This record gives sequence, structure tokens and C-alpha cells, in this order.
Amino acid sequence: MLPLYLLTAAKNKPVLIELKTGETYQGDLVNLDPWMNLTLSNVIHTNTGADEFSKETEVYIRGMHIKYLRIPDEIMDYAKEQNLLNMEQRNKNVKRRGGDRNQSGGGGRDHRRGGRGGNRRFQGDRHYNNNHHYQQRDNE
Repeated sequence: MLPLYLLTAAKNKPVLIELKTGETYQGDLVNLDPWMNLTLSNVIHTNTGADEFSKETEVYIRGMHIKYLRIPDEIMDYAKEQNLLNMEQRNKNVKRRGGDRNQSGGGGRDHRRGGRGGNRRFQGDRHYNNNHHYQQRDNE
């Protein structure tokens, strides 16, 4: 399960963040990006010694400074359910496409192990060329 998936599910919910410096921020998660940079609203900030508190309307936290993140348990449950649903959907798609792609075509030898030249069976297979584009291979 990806942490960003969990954080996306936790939008507009209360979270607790501890930074590497020991400071903590508790507030509602408003926004996030792929680098785990977060924006919180209605924030209670605690300094490193936990002896000073401040209330702030909005805080932006860089993902590279985060040490610990706590999200509500119901978000974890929701994310687990969504992960199971996604896995079931992927399994259905694999069955619809005809099963496992690693099955060889009956000759007992996997077609991808043919090497260069010789008897290659690449009909219809895609390959990735040096220009980073997928291309269909012709009968060779």
C-alpha cells in the first residue's frame, strides 16, 4: 500500500505530524503532492521541548522533513478495503486478457529466451527501443 494513497484518503481529516527536529503539528490535511509536501489547516504546533504551543490557521510542511505521520484508524481501514477492491479488479482484468503472460506457447521453451538471431518467436510482442517508444515487432 502506498503512503500517498493513504494520505489522499486522509484529506480533510485530522493528522499528527512529527518532524525530524522533534516539532509536532496537529491539524486537518488540506492538500498534498507526490513529494509528500503537506498543507494543514487549524494547526496546533508544539516545539521540540513540548513546552510551547501555538495555534496557526495554515501550515505548509516539506515532505523531506517529516519523521512520523499519524492518521485516523478509519482511514487505514478504508485504504485496506480500497486496496482489496483494486486487487480484485486487477485480477478480473488479468483473467479477461487470457491469464498469465509468462506461459509459453507449447514448445516447452519460453519465447523470450530466444536470444539474438536464430529461431525467435516474437510475433505480436512489443519491445522497448532506444527512443523509449513501444513498437510492434514484425515477423523475423
